[in-house]
Amino acid sequence: KRGYCLKIPSIKIGWYYERSTFSNEACLRHKVNTNCFTAALNMASQFSGVLQLTDLDDFITPSQECVKPVKVEKKQGRSVAKIQIEDDGSYFQVNQDGGKQKLEKAKITLNDCLACSGCITSAESVLITQQSHEEIYRVLRNNKQAGVPEQKVVVVSVSPQSRASLAARYGLSSSEAGRRLTAFFKGLGVHHVFDTSFSRTFSLLESQREFVERFHRKGQDKQALPMLASACPGWICYAEKTHGEFILPYVSTTRSPQQMMGSLVKGFFAGQQGLSPQQIYHVTVMPCYDKKLEASRPDFYLEEAETREVDCVITSGEVLKMLEEEKVLLSDVEPAPFDTMFSSVCGDELLGHAGSGSGGYLHHVFTHAARQLFGEEVKELTYKTLKNKDFQEVTLERDGVVVLRFAATYGFRNIQNLVQKLKRGKSPYHFVEVMACPSGCLNGGGQVKPLPEQNNKELLQQVEDLYREERPLVPEEDQRVAELYQSWLQSVGEERARELLHTQYHAVEKASNGLLVKW
Repeated sequence: KRGYCLKIPSIKIGWYYERSTFSNEACLRHKVNTNCFTAALNMASQFSGVLQLTDLDDFITPSQECVKPVKVEKKQGRSVAKIQIEDDGSYFQVNQDGGKQKLEKAKITLNDCLACSGCITSAESVLITQQSHEEIYRVLRNNKQAGVPEQKVVVVSVSPQSRASLAARYGLSSSEAGRRLTAFFKGLGVHHVFDTSFSRTFSLLESQREFVERFHRKGQDKQALPMLASACPGWICYAEKTHGEFILPYVSTTRSPQQMMGSLVKGFFAGQQGLSPQQIYHVTVMPCYDKKLEASRPDFYLEEAETREVDCVITSGEVLKMLEEEKVLLSDVEPAPFDTMFSSVCGDELLGHAGSGSGGYLHHVFTHAARQLFGEEVKELTYKTLKNKDFQEVTLERDGVVVLRFAATYGFRNIQNLVQKLKRGKSPYHFVEVMACPSGCLNGGGQVKPLPEQNNKELLQQVEDLYREERPLVPEEDQRVAELYQSWLQSVGEERARELLHTQYHAVEKASNGLLVKW
């Protein structure tokens, strides 16, 4: 209750303050020793569990002071005032003379505190100015006012999980929701709307290849297996900050579908359209607030072009808010045809992938490995539930011997158990599909919330049913992806192709300070 923001030491948690802005790189390089925490505002509880406030402590050591403090100017002549919270959640300063003044919300950019060695709760508990639907509106307004040379080509890439979530809200099929979202965004001034199932095909193919390569070198490299899926940014933040150098060698280097689409849009698409990457404003629609963190990683910033591969991430819930602000019912929008350049489409139907609602990594890597390594064609996977529904196992046996053992591990309780087994050398798995959210991406924190008459379980089942309506496409059979491997990736060279399809991770070490010892 009496914790203090490290960026603004004088502001208590739970209060708004008048105004403070941070430079884009304000805290990227500093090292603090304990969990930092900031004013708990609107975004609190939206991020995955690892991003929640923990270890609050009234005792502030010298190491906790931010090396980039922001000066909050005090207005002269004011005595003590009270903070009043209105019914709508707005905050007012009430002066001794009875005068009231509305206080503005704290705003920092997403990069401000992501790389310190404390927690990353600055991202969860502030309004993120560069990653919001207001920023999209700003770009679209600027386009209308600017001349053609200064205009941005606006691209929106929609995840299938978000599409299913919005379809559930409006009583549509997933494909119907996709066509209507295309029309809605283009009506606002967006130029192209793509489907990230297309870029996910790249992620699945690269994950398959990476696993086979790791399996072949497991005898020489003790950290080759298990390979841990890397599409979940909440899990990646936890791995980098909590377990660092120990866990990162196990993590797949394959980019997530969001960042694969970033490569496609700012790389291939820009070149094909005769545009520089800076001329494109790329938005993704995701089921998860943590995707905002992923898009802001320095690894996905194009230094030469001075632009990010994904400029803005909005959630399914934020798209719903845009629809409501525009006074539009998605079910009433006249559908538009899909943009087929970066969409997996068959006629009027969008195609998906088999397996889980988190991308199907376990399914596709398992079937590919069984075929490639053991000559086994697996038509259907049998999942065995272990401790709970969010911890499942799949095995392949030959002559009574288990030759492949895969697992799906969702939620931080199960992730922590997995990591502890790894540290004790007791993990039996070759591959683990790891996701921070219980029930995976379909239950992401950015998904549309249930109506008053619904409960979470019913809504999740409805979203899952809509998600699975899409006809699955086998990644190896996607001819458009195969053509891009030939025409685009082979033309840029092996090293550059790897940069476009893979990434790297960075352990964040905590500084040691004797003052932190609790007696």
